Amino acid sequence: MVSAVFHNPSAGASRAEPARPAAKPVTPAAPAVAKAPKPPRQPFDWAALGWRVLPPVVGTSLLVLVWHLLTVRGGGSFPTPMAVWEAAYALFADPFYSNGPNDQGIGWNILYSLERVAMGFGLAALVGIPAGFVIGRFAVMNHMASPLISLLRPVSPLAWLPIGLLVFKSANPAAIWTIFICSIWPMILNTAQGVQRVPQDYLNVARVLNLSEWKIITRILFPAVLPYMLTGVRLSVGTAWLVIVAAEMLTGGVGIGFWVWDEWNNLNVAHILIAIFVIGIVGLLLEQMLMLVAKRFSYDH
Repeated sequence: MVSAVFHNPSAGASRAEPARPAAKPVTPAAPAVAKAPKPPRQPFDWAALGWRVLPPVVGTSLLVLVWHLLTVRGGGSFPTPMAVWEAAYALFADPFYSNGPNDQGIGWNILYSLERVAMGFGLAALVGIPAGFVIGRFAVMNHMASPLISLLRPVSPLAWLPIGLLVFKSANPAAIWTIFICSIWPMILNTAQGVQRVPQDYLNVARVLNLSEWKIITRILFPAVLPYMLTGVRLSVGTAWLVIVAAEMLTGGVGIGFWVWDEWNNLNVAHILIAIFVIGIVGLLLEQMLMLVAKRFSYDH
């Protein structure tokens, strides 16, 4: 007997289908962060530049114009601006010639004067800055030194030159001595003033911490006194450059002061005027350099 096979249409549907991997949850995209717009470039302040440049140019031009009007007719011993310019061009065409100890170019004379200034100024700094710390730190030393400083500081620089000649028996160390004794006072006074203006609270903390005197000077006093000290240094270098010209006029040798005096003996007024401008420019450069150093270490930097 043949059994009938019945087809069940629901049998295939009951078969399990292969599992599909679950779909990953879709995360919303992060919103793009907008870049901050660059600040607009500030336009160059031409007006400020003009106010800084034009007044000096106009003032110098007026000086040259008045000088030209007073000397253009000639007949006098004072040279015109054009004559001084031509003499300066010839002079600086070979500033480092050497035809013996008494005939050297203006470049050598400037370098010799700067060397003397550096030696006298350096010795004054080595003595004056520590002396200022001691005078400002200890009241007894302040009372002892104040009368001497008040007595010696107003003395004319040239009054010290004969003392140097008497002691050292030579012109070069006498000139260095004159620079030393005249440039030491601003360093002493400004450094001492800076030490005396250090807040007492700083020193009280140092006593509580039982710091040594060396640490008090190096960790507390020196950073606070540095702006005052640099001001004294700037004033001293100006004094030193003024003194060296006068000292070299009297002692002779090689130097910008002696060169001015030698040109006067030769009645070369154009070279004397050139020397005046050179002395002023070198002194201005020295002062500006020290002002930049002082600004670098000031509290407002």
